[in-house]
Amino acid sequence: MTAAATSPDRTATGYSATARAFHWITAAIVIALIPGGIYMANAEPGPAQDLAFNLHRSFGVVLLPLVLIRFVWRLRYPPPPLPRDIPLRQRAIAHAVHGILYALLIIQPLVGWIATSAYRAPITVFWLFELPPIWPQDRVFSEALFGLHKAFGILIALLATAHIVAALYHHFVRRDDVLMRMMRG
Repeated sequence: MTAAATSPDRTATGYSATARAFHWITAAIVIALIPGGIYMANAEPGPAQDLAFNLHRSFGVVLLPLVLIRFVWRLRYPPPPLPRDIPLRQRAIAHAVHGILYALLIIQPLVGWIATSAYRAPITVFWLFELPPIWPQDRVFSEALFGLHKAFGILIALLATAHIVAALYHHFVRRDDVLMRMMRG
């Protein structure tokens, strides 16, 4: 018996309630972080920009352990297989997009934390506690990392868009159950 078969809330054709919760919470945070990041980078300095920075950092801090736990869950309880009639090339692309998204969603908050540490800006998490800096102060290095953080953000946005478009393609064009197994299990 596989680990996937022992999951208490897993069905044969859909994702478990736990996997769906991880997916949709992660999606909501990422969907908030991307436009929030664009806003904060372009806003006039002041209270609104400060609020945007604090919220962006706070949600980034939440995202890192969430994705790590989600990744461990996925290893222990693998997702249901894709329908057999999906071509091998499309399966490979789907697996690559998922793998790259997982990697970026783990690396991106770390890059942000290091860049913010090197800048010496505080990382206050929802005004409850502050994360310690994890890198020596170095503004030049910080600016370079913020550029990388921006590039990763764009890549995450593009991959998430491709993921959404593929799910909609499966639902409306192929008319298979790929999207619905993440919606209802």
